[in-house]
Amino acid sequence: MLRASVLIVSDDPEFARTVTARWQAERHVPEITIATGGVWRPASVADHDLVIIGPLRESDSAAILGAANPSSRAATIYFPRDTKNISPLQSDSPLLLIVPRTDGWAGTIVLVAGEALRRVEAVRRAQHAEGVALASQGHAALGRYMLEMRPNVNNALTSVMGNADLLLLEPGQTSAESREQIQTIHTMALRLNEIMQRFSSLAAELRAGETQSQAETQAAPCTWATR
Repeated sequence: MLRASVLIVSDDPEFARTVTARWQAERHVPEITIATGGVWRPASVADHDLVIIGPLRESDSAAILGAANPSSRAATIYFPRDTKNISPLQSDSPLLLIVPRTDGWAGTIVLVAGEALRRVEAVRRAQHAEGVALASQGHAALGRYMLEMRPNVNNALTSVMGNADLLLLEPGQTSAESREQIQTIHTMALRLNEIMQRFSSLAAELRAGETQSQAETQAAPCTWATR
């Protein structure tokens, strides 16, 4: 699993130091990047799994909160300087995680951040699994297509090899250069035929495995408890 990355944005140096120090006591510590409201850039959100926004200058808070909206890949936690405007903010951004200033606030932030990072990791795993499933579906579709087209391919290869054999049996009808080219065609057709035979063997093995698995499942004894 990749190490989680956290961006802390605040104009209060003590806030970033306190959160970082509190996190050091945890078992899993993410990669932490600290920035102030003046040097922070919206593009940096995409590079992190979690954004923690601490106390900011009033002129920067609206822009930063808007840019770090939880609709992006990163989760966002906000620790406001005061609690006066929390209710309107929650109404405007229902997905924004707001931690009020209470006793033990640093521990609360780390606890909430841990849960947010676990959710981000779960979403990432689900997306990866979905991608693998889609790729598997594509491979399965390709496999089915090859199975369906196998007789046509075999017939075409048989025709190519048969005609090549006939031309090679009549050396006087072609030049030496043409015979060499025909021999190459014949050799390549044989290789393709070998590949198709291996594919046919693999398909037969897969079908046999599926049949055996189904038979074992049907033959398995019932373990349900009866009363």
